[in-house]
Amino acid sequence: QVQLVESGGGLVQPGGSLRLACAASGFALDDYAIGWARQTPGKEREGVSCIARNGDIMVHRDSIEGQFTIFRDNAKNTVYLQMNSLKLEDTAVYYCAVRRNSCPPGPNEYTFWGQGTQVTVSS
Repeated sequence: QVQLVESGGGLVQPGGSLRLACAASGFALDDYAIGWARQTPGKEREGVSCIARNGDIMVHRDSIEGQFTIFRDNAKNTVYLQMNSLKLEDTAVYYCAVRRNSCPPGPNEYTFWGQGTQVTVSS
């Protein structure tokens, strides 16, 4: 069964950190580009960052550059999103998604999605 399962979300105070994980099963992640996107109620899903099959990284939002870091561990078939200096506006459901080879220009061009993990930044 092909699956992407996100984990690592939760409640964190402003300025805190979380590391999200996206574990793949049923296929090899190293054949794909893997990205993270996020969504808040009433808003469109927005891309966060993506790592291509060759390791190239695309940051979809300038505002998170230097704050969020995406990396992959092909041996564990898992991709991570390290999130530091979290802000209230980072509160969202975070999703991982895949696409063959290269990162898409936007979140609507991924081909398969996980179910998401909630991140809540609150004091």
